[in-house]
Amino acid sequence: MYESLGIHTHVLDYLESVESDIKETFDEIDEIASYNQLKVLNAMQKHRLSSNHFNWHTGYGYDDPGRDKIEEIYADVFKTEDAIVRPIIVNGTHALSLCLSGILKTGDTLLSIAGKPYDTLDEVIGISNEYNQALDINYLQVDLTSDGEFQFDLIKENMKSPVKMIYIQRSSGYAWRQSLTIDKIKEVIAFVKDIQEDVIVMIDNCYGEFLDYQEPTEVGADIMAGSLIKNPGGGLAIAGGYIVGKKDLVEQVSYRMTTPGIGKECGLMFGQTRTMFHGLFIAPQTVAGAIKGAIYCSRAYEKLGFEVNPRYDDPRSDIIQSVKLGTKNRVIAFCEGVQYAAPVDSHVTPVPWAMPGYDSDVIMAAGAFVQGSSIELSADAPMREPFIVYFQGGVTYDHSKFGVMQSLNRLYEKELVDIK
Repeated sequence: MYESLGIHTHVLDYLESVESDIKETFDEIDEIASYNQLKVLNAMQKHRLSSNHFNWHTGYGYDDPGRDKIEEIYADVFKTEDAIVRPIIVNGTHALSLCLSGILKTGDTLLSIAGKPYDTLDEVIGISNEYNQALDINYLQVDLTSDGEFQFDLIKENMKSPVKMIYIQRSSGYAWRQSLTIDKIKEVIAFVKDIQEDVIVMIDNCYGEFLDYQEPTEVGADIMAGSLIKNPGGGLAIAGGYIVGKKDLVEQVSYRMTTPGIGKECGLMFGQTRTMFHGLFIAPQTVAGAIKGAIYCSRAYEKLGFEVNPRYDDPRSDIIQSVKLGTKNRVIAFCEGVQYAAPVDSHVTPVPWAMPGYDSDVIMAAGAFVQGSSIELSADAPMREPFIVYFQGGVTYDHSKFGVMQSLNRLYEKELVDIK
């Protein structure tokens, strides 16, 4: 079948050895997926989810039991006091921005302790202020070490004056580092809370949901946000984001989402409640498939001599696999292969372009049923040295695996890689 889909025999022979290398690493992934599946199921049963919650429409979104139910269930799954889960949150950046702008006031200090946040937040926190819309706050930053560890001494030094919020990006984003494990997050939260008990710890959990037995909000995080077209939407949610955390903080964020005095009380779900519930239900298994695909990608390219992050047998805390390809042509070929493996727009050729929110051209391969969905198979890369491509998603392992095959196949066809 693979040969009929255009994969060269030489590539197939090589990849057979790759799959035999990684099978043993899949056992723990399956155990975590099973645990999280039962956690989601338990929350849905406990809160008496019924089909009556799926199709509820009122003019202003008053008294919507489906909307209220999904927010109850999200709060339960993530072990928090309250939640916002809405289709009007357009993406992960929007969810994060709502948290920052809803909680931080003029003159407050935001300390990011895992390096610079994702590029699309530059305008929000004031690193870039092209449109003069940045928050009027003090922004401080402590980078991780070259080994991806927190710099506790520098964090303590930066907390000599009161800090309103500690910001932690769990995923690596476009940085060449491993994502942050739950154990590391737990340790650093305890550390900063010991220095300043009332400091608010916020987690960017994009790409990180259901990768472990616990979520950051179960180990001390006060507020957390993510996107429904990443892990928790399971590939079925067509839009939206979530915010979970302490009740008073979620309330503050809700006033920024709508307006003070209304908060969570209004807001249409636009008929998306059912897909949000269904996506959440299958998310643990979907995430497991994506992680297996990332491991397959890591091993396939590492064996060819490329630097990868993380390595196939490293602990993982997000669904992203980074491969340092070294040249522009390799990045383009890789993304062409992933696009060719897509169920939608497989005939389209991705090209680098000036994508809003980024400081360099970006190439994106994403033939998904939901545009921008990162839990579906995709790959992207900023077109800058050292030409690192970021591979993620695949609602099934088989599809993610096929994306890796096609990426390597395209590199092989263009004589950009030597398969021995």
